[in-house]
Formats: sequence, C-alpha cells, structure tokens
Amino acid sequence: MRVRDWQDIIEDVMDSNADPGGWRAVGGDRTNGIGEDLYVGHPSSGVYQLKTYAKNPFEVQGVGTRVARRIDEDIDPLFPEDGTGLFGVQQAPEDEDDAEEKAKNLETVLETHADAPTTPRAMLEDVLDAVDSPAYGPMEFDQYDRPERMDSLTDTFEEAEELLDKEFEDVIEEDVERGFY
Repeated sequence: MRVRDWQDIIEDVMDSNADPGGWRAVGGDRTNGIGEDLYVGHPSSGVYQLKTYAKNPFEVQGVGTRVARRIDEDIDPLFPEDGTGLFGVQQAPEDEDDAEEKAKNLETVLETHADAPTTPRAMLEDVLDAVDSPAYGPMEFDQYDRPERMDSLTDTFEEAEELLDKEFEDVIEEDVERGFY
C-alpha cells in the first residue's frame, strides 16, 4: 500500500475510466485530531481512503491510498445507495473550446430542468454529466461527527487507517505551528 498526496488519489479517480455516475462516498470527522476522513468507492475501480484538513479556506492538505481493488459483497453495504447528499469530482476545461462546449451543455441542462418537473438529484446528475465530471454519486457525510458506515469502513481497513493516520499526523505537524492554526 502506497500513501500519497490526497490530490494524487483524486487524479487516480479521475483517470480511472469507470462509469462516472457509479461512484459512492462516505465521510466525516476523524476519530482523533483535526481533519476529515473520506472513503470513495466504485465497483470496478476499488476503494480509496483520504485524510484531509483545510489549512485555510484556499488550501487543503492530506494523504490517501487505495485500500481495495474492487468493491465486493462485504464492502458494498458500507457505501450508500442514496446518501445524505451527492458529491462530484471536477476537472478544469482543457482549453477555451472545451470550456465553451461545457458551458453550452450546462445551459441546455438548466433550461431543460427549468421547464420540466425534476428532482434535485436528477438535476445535479445531469449537471455533472454536462460538464463531463469524471466521478460523482451519492454520499453520506457528517461534518460534525462520523456516520456509522465510516466506523465500519475504518474497522474493515484497519491497517490502512493506522498507516494513513501516522502519515497524516506528519503532514499536520509540518503545517501547524504550536498546535494552533
């Protein structure tokens, strides 16, 4: 298991070529210390674990790793089918033409949803599809605590949890001076 910068893990998710709408995630507070834990999974791409914290409103620091090569029958129930919300991974347009095309697609989606009955989830999925999001799906996230699924995933990937916690504490120690930030 290789621990890497959290942004490298997001790159792996974006480059996976998996069905963009098939991703699911669970996240919340770390069990000890500052920051958040996040598990992102796809049946064919596996499960990734991230530990992050917002150094300031413009900068996030963290580490992550791939903890499973695929989602099997034991792990599948630990990821939400609907979740408490949705998440999406975005990548910047490649050039001006790509940006214009995505903007036109987005405009069409918004006009269509304005004229027809829809649900917030259907609209968000169509928006993420229109801007060519490489990964999105249901998410269970608790910004003040940890969802029960989170503890089950942590227990399932106990070795990764210990290794990531150690690496993450090193990142925090390098960034945080005298325990305050």
